[in-house]
Amino acid sequence: MKKALACLLLVLLALGGYVASGPWRTVHAIRAALQAQDASALADQVDFPAVRASLKAQMEDRLARATGPSWQSHLVGEAGLALAHGVLETSVDAMATPSGLAALMEGRAVWKRLRDGVASSGETQAEPLHDPRYRFESASAFTATVRDADDSPTVFVLRRHGLDWKLAEIRLPPP
Repeated sequence: MKKALACLLLVLLALGGYVASGPWRTVHAIRAALQAQDASALADQVDFPAVRASLKAQMEDRLARATGPSWQSHLVGEAGLALAHGVLETSVDAMATPSGLAALMEGRAVWKRLRDGVASSGETQAEPLHDPRYRFESASAFTATVRDADDSPTVFVLRRHGLDWKLAEIRLPPP
C-alpha cells in the first residue's frame, strides 16, 4: 500500500513539474521556431485567433480614445473611422504573423521588421524574447515581459490548454 501511494505521489509530482515547466518549454519552442523561420512549428505554440483578437481589441481601444466622441458623432469622422478600422485590420494581421511576432519579441517595431524583411545570411538577428521577465499570473496564465529600445514593456501572455501552454495574448506598450 505504501509503495502504491509513493508511486502515485511521484506520478503527481512529475505531472505537476511537467505542467509548471510548460511555459518555459513553450517560450523555448517559440524562440526555436522563430529563429528557424518555421511557421508550422510556431503555429503549434501560438493561438493566432486569440492573439489577433487581443491585438485588435487594444488597437480599437486606442483608436476610440484617440478620436474621442466628437469624431464618432460627426459624419466625416465616421467615414474616417471606417477607413481607420480597415487600416487597423491590416496592421493586426501584420502583427499576428511569424514575422510580426518575431519583431515584437525582439523588441523591434513591427513596421521596421516588415519593411526590412528577413535578415540576410550575413546579418544577425536579435534573439526573440531576449532577457524577458517571467511571472505566473495564475495557475493557467504566465507572462513574459520584453522591453523595447524605448524601455516600453510588451507582455506576452501564455495560457494553459490542458497540459500544454500556448501564446494567447500580447499586451502592447502604452502609446
